[in-house]
Amino acid sequence: MKVLLLLLLFPLQGVGATSHREEDFRFCGDRNQTQKSSVIYEHGPASISIENTAQALIIKRPFLLNRRNFYNKYTLPPTLGRYRFCVYWFKANETLKLVYGKQSFILGGDPSSSISWGKESQKTKRNSTFIFNASCISKDGKNTSLDNASEYFFPGKCKAMCVWEQDVEEQLATLDSLIARPPALAAGATKQQILRCELGHLEKTLAKVELEGQNQTFGNATVRVTILRVQPTQAPLHLAFASQREEVGEVHGFTVDLPSSLFVTAKEREKVVEHRVFLIDIDNQTMFQDENSSHILGDKVIGISLVDTVVANLSDPVVLTFFHNQLPKNVIPLCVFWQEDTTASSGSWDSYGCTTVMGGSQTDCRCNHLTYFAVLMISSPEITYIHRDYLSIITYIGCLISALASICTIFFLYFRSKQQDQITGMYIHMNLLGAIFLLDVTFLISERLASSSSEAVCRAGGLFLHFSLLSCLTWMGIEGYNLYRLVIEVFNAYHDHFLLKLCLVGWGLPFFCVMLIFLASWTNYGPFSIPVYESVGGKSTNATICWITSPLIHNIVNLGFFSLVFLFNSVMLGAMVREILRPNKKGHKLKHVLALFGLSILLGIPWALVFFSFTSGVFRLVSLYIFTIINSLQGFLIFLWYWTMVLQARKSPDTQSSSDNVKLQPNSSQSHLG
Repeated sequence: MKVLLLLLLFPLQGVGATSHREEDFRFCGDRNQTQKSSVIYEHGPASISIENTAQALIIKRPFLLNRRNFYNKYTLPPTLGRYRFCVYWFKANETLKLVYGKQSFILGGDPSSSISWGKESQKTKRNSTFIFNASCISKDGKNTSLDNASEYFFPGKCKAMCVWEQDVEEQLATLDSLIARPPALAAGATKQQILRCELGHLEKTLAKVELEGQNQTFGNATVRVTILRVQPTQAPLHLAFASQREEVGEVHGFTVDLPSSLFVTAKEREKVVEHRVFLIDIDNQTMFQDENSSHILGDKVIGISLVDTVVANLSDPVVLTFFHNQLPKNVIPLCVFWQEDTTASSGSWDSYGCTTVMGGSQTDCRCNHLTYFAVLMISSPEITYIHRDYLSIITYIGCLISALASICTIFFLYFRSKQQDQITGMYIHMNLLGAIFLLDVTFLISERLASSSSEAVCRAGGLFLHFSLLSCLTWMGIEGYNLYRLVIEVFNAYHDHFLLKLCLVGWGLPFFCVMLIFLASWTNYGPFSIPVYESVGGKSTNATICWITSPLIHNIVNLGFFSLVFLFNSVMLGAMVREILRPNKKGHKLKHVLALFGLSILLGIPWALVFFSFTSGVFRLVSLYIFTIINSLQGFLIFLWYWTMVLQARKSPDTQSSSDNVKLQPNSSQSHLG
């Protein structure tokens, strides 16, 4: 009988049973040890797991390991055979104990041998083998038999499911890699949505991570996180934080000044053991890109939050200071925060509740809430809102007067003398005035179309406004070409269908350009928002018109085409100046001055003031006023010049050819200019 009992007990070389019921949970099972193996103890998911392989018994738990060892390894007895083992969970001190045969281990304590994370752990082959006769016993003594398996999971039930510091680093590395390269997108998802979802997971992880000290920083790449632990006190607590200064990039660093009212507000809402403040430093605005593709200073976004607390309407503001390079004179910084839009794929930047204090090489943002903050770079005309309103009034009144004057001048030219030597020049003037009329009218209704709900109507309005502008520039170029034929080539007769050819160029070339742009992408036309900064209250508004949505197309097509027309017409005007100022030239100087003034208006020379928009200061303000007055009243100025020339001709009939024919009757002026 004794021999039989020994044979039964032989496979179980030691039993880890205990009569004490101090543990809250116990797992027991049989393990066949077929080779030299060990116990590997590491961090795992939100549960206690026990996995058996031929090389090791792997035990994981979801709470923090020994600070000195991210990964612990314990050597098992070298004798092969079947072993009975038990894993004990003590909830009071969050301790796992392993009894393996006759050996006992307090897991997470000083192991008999330990290795650093990421070496042997990566090399271990995990050929799973079954655990036999497995059972779990709860604190109340209930014993539950389990099926044979190679891995078991049990709830950890720790006080607050603590998170390992390595988890934070891994999530930061994942977020950095997703920002650097496009992730695989699910149906209906965008890169911004995936990135912000990962950022939300990171915030939840930070709320549970155990910290060694009062402050701790994670990450060293695109996303960096600093956690500040603040113990509640009776006296008001004022907290300040300064980042490390950086030499590269537009932003060299930042400081955060948290008012005492922030912690008082949090304390009133609930009783807290400690405050935990997150500072998330992001050097990329990919996940915070709005529909207007707004430019953020240095791509720097700073997130400030209090764990599990929404902070708003603070009595004292949170002060966030950005240190940066000297900003360009045509750029104004504006402190904004990210407004999440749950109904759209992206959110938007808003300045509500924030004020901006500008300095030479720093910008202070004072906000009454906590969220993600940045400094928005706004192109500014460097004028106050009063001047902007004055310029708008001048533009609308000028365009209205110009449109009416253009129609009147067209009728007067049409019913004037129909001599063959005069009709070509008159029709060129009439087409130019027609283009000016279309430009004025489409500009007047463009903003109204942009406010309409129909995006198709706004696209059509933007296309027609662009067509009108290009037509106006083209006919100004044709005016220069007509002057070239008179002054340089000295032609007296025109070929058949010459007017038809000019009309095909004057109207056909702009039509071809706008249709080519539209067919390339119909989104090239539509609502276009122009950021306008108002100094009163630090508010930012957008002026929206129906126009070209691509700044690149505007710069290449409009500015490029105008530069060519301006260069050619300037040469033609110079030729006329030389002709009028010849020593043997007869005539009154006033008539010559009027002729040159009219020619410059017809040739669009004042449009060159647009190049002064790249300047700054008072000179830019003056040039804007001159440009607005002259160009919005272009049709009216042509009307005045035309009637002035007519009155001069009536007072001096004998000198009509030397005045009126300079431009209004170019065909009859050839003999005079020769």
